[in-house]
Amino acid sequence: MTSRMAFAGLMTGMLLSTHVASAQAATYVYVSNADDGTITSYTLDRDRGTLQPLVTTAAGGNVMPMALSPDQHHLYAAIRSEPYRVVTYRLDSASGVLTEQGSGTLPVSMANIDVDPSGSYLFGASYSDDVVSVSPIDDAGIVGDARQTVATGHHAHAMHASPDGRFAYVTNLGDDQIAQFRFDAESGALVPLTPSAAKTPSQTGPRHFVFSPDGQYVYVLGEFSGDVTTYAYDDQSGKLTALGTASGVPASFKLMRGMAQETIPEGDNTPRVWAADIHVTPDGRFVYTSERTGSRISTFQADPQDGKLTFLRTTDVETQPRGFQIDDSGAFIVVTGQLDDEVGLYRIAPQTGELTRVDTAPTGKNANWVEIVTFDDV
Repeated sequence: MTSRMAFAGLMTGMLLSTHVASAQAATYVYVSNADDGTITSYTLDRDRGTLQPLVTTAAGGNVMPMALSPDQHHLYAAIRSEPYRVVTYRLDSASGVLTEQGSGTLPVSMANIDVDPSGSYLFGASYSDDVVSVSPIDDAGIVGDARQTVATGHHAHAMHASPDGRFAYVTNLGDDQIAQFRFDAESGALVPLTPSAAKTPSQTGPRHFVFSPDGQYVYVLGEFSGDVTTYAYDDQSGKLTALGTASGVPASFKLMRGMAQETIPEGDNTPRVWAADIHVTPDGRFVYTSERTGSRISTFQADPQDGKLTFLRTTDVETQPRGFQIDDSGAFIVVTGQLDDEVGLYRIAPQTGELTRVDTAPTGKNANWVEIVTFDDV
């Protein structure tokens, strides 16, 4: 009798353990590999701090920018070779596998894509053609053909909506400005604000940008300077107001780009910085930027009172880090290197924001974009 009771207790414990395990969150990482035309997927085990390869999915030549639907059940990937298009994938929450569901045409090659907060439209920004586009997303989550194309300033590099979805912004790297639009979430129409743009510091080349988690501030990364400029966001007018700029690259490096100082021709003051991506932790405490020439990630601390940034440190990472992403717990960063055959997993120190590499995993050629998804109760 005692033996049977012990066995029953053991079985009950095993069932409970199985239930708890099945109810744990599953975190998946997706990396686009431009030269291979593939998307590699991984499982991120946040308890162990490991990155485990899953499968490789064919996408299309020069697949680069990606974006997630607000409900995180769809992944969108832009193909920057002809025919230009954006491919819709359904994410399987149990396995992390991607299933292609359709594609929509894009007018030109897009350097960046994103989805508005309602999940009804996909934005595209074209560096080569100085335009942005708006594509509809149907009720099944599939992106259709681009419906609207709007000429903007030189070298549009990124386009994102405000957290409330009422406004949209575009960095114009060639004009040192951020174009400002009112966005109609019903029709998808873009209407320029007055003024139509907010200026960035001269010769910084605004590239990528992010909103702070509380929606009060916008952090804009300069590709040519490695600096980050903080803007206040007015949720009534949509206007951006510059508050200050923090440098994330040593001054000496800005004139070197990896060369010894004596090898630079006299009078050559061409910026040598090649900054790429920017992200903020979910709690808004830390902002990170990548710089490709020095293969480093810079860490900033954000002041919760005024949004201004203070530079903390740089961390050596994968070679030529074009893209990286922070998971929704704020505990890990996944970094890609365009000239590296591995992606790196870094743990974020919660008090200091310091990065420590804890794992690596193989990837494809010219890895450049990262998206991370967590599904609860899998």
